[in-house]
Amino acid sequence: MNEPVDVSLPALLDPLCERFEPAMAEWLADGQVPAELAEVMRYACGGGGKRLRPALVMLSAEAVADEPRWRADPLPAAVAVEMVHCYSLVHDDLPSMDDDTLRRGRPTVHVQFGEAMAILAGDALLTRAFEVLVRGTPDAALAAALVAELAAGGGPAGMIAGQVADMALCQVPPGPDGREYIHLRKTAALIRAAVRMGGTCAGADEARLDALGEFGQKTGLAFQIADDLLDATGSAEALGKTPGKDAQAGKRTYAAEMDLDRAGAHIAELTDQACGALEILGPRADRLRQLGRLLVGRRR
Repeated sequence: MNEPVDVSLPALLDPLCERFEPAMAEWLADGQVPAELAEVMRYACGGGGKRLRPALVMLSAEAVADEPRWRADPLPAAVAVEMVHCYSLVHDDLPSMDDDTLRRGRPTVHVQFGEAMAILAGDALLTRAFEVLVRGTPDAALAAALVAELAAGGGPAGMIAGQVADMALCQVPPGPDGREYIHLRKTAALIRAAVRMGGTCAGADEARLDALGEFGQKTGLAFQIADDLLDATGSAEALGKTPGKDAQAGKRTYAAEMDLDRAGAHIAELTDQACGALEILGPRADRLRQLGRLLVGRRR
């Protein structure tokens, strides 16, 4: 594999964000949305997020084919994935969930605008995401496939199942299997959906979609382990959110249940497996592999 070297996360993400942000602004709220609600939706989706999931959508499309051969522009899919991600953060921060007051270095949405508006803004982002997919994808069959992919990754067997398990509201297997059950769903499911959606937009066949899905799942799990370690060791200034909340709540995290050396080795193993899964895509996937490695090596 000829992966690019000496590339920083901002250097890789910034050009993608330049393409993504105008699309996000265009789709986020139109004139029919009440101004007060539109303000909260924009706040929830702003604040300096790195746009990792949209980048995964776009780089996955690039890894499959050149733009003229794409079945559809992946930008609406990238927007939809980010809307679902941002809705999940708004709801996760609520007093009845993780009860957090800081996100991306700013007051969380319910602190800034009140709990009722935070719930409604999260609902608005979730439902808007599927509208974006349908309206932004002219091919009806392709739009349906993207809707199904995002609903599976973000739905009751995916991200929401992970949150239910994370809050100990359902039974999970004991030991490491239970920890993995939580994080494969809470974090990895939406990342897996993002890369598969990018591949779908580019016309990937089943073999390539399976490869992208494996990359997304293993990268998502490695990302969560790295995030757990950062939560345990970082500061609020560096992270942009309250550190140590998971430990205080007794959450089942990798930082709590594995020593740092073992966790670091597991991150490396998962990342190697994720990048190896893209062998079928050849050097076209080099930037996607690079992003996978950069995500787990970040400091915030």
